Amino acid sequence: MSDNGCVKCGSHDASKKEVAMTGTGLSKMFDVQNNQFIVVYCNSCGYSEFYNKKSSTASNILDLFFGG
Repeated sequence: MSDNGCVKCGSHDASKKEVAMTGTGLSKMFDVQNNQFIVVYCNSCGYSEFYNKKSSTASNILDLFFGG
């Protein structure tokens, strides 16, 4: 991980999880969760960043969160 830490509090304690969300139009009406993201969040202050799972080619998403 980078030496920068969280952009809000400087903590190096972060976690990640995958989430899915609906879009607009018919997918929202039928609750089709076709948008997939990886959420990286600081365990200390709660600051979060969303990364598109399909377009993310980074080997380590946590490095992106910490500015690495």
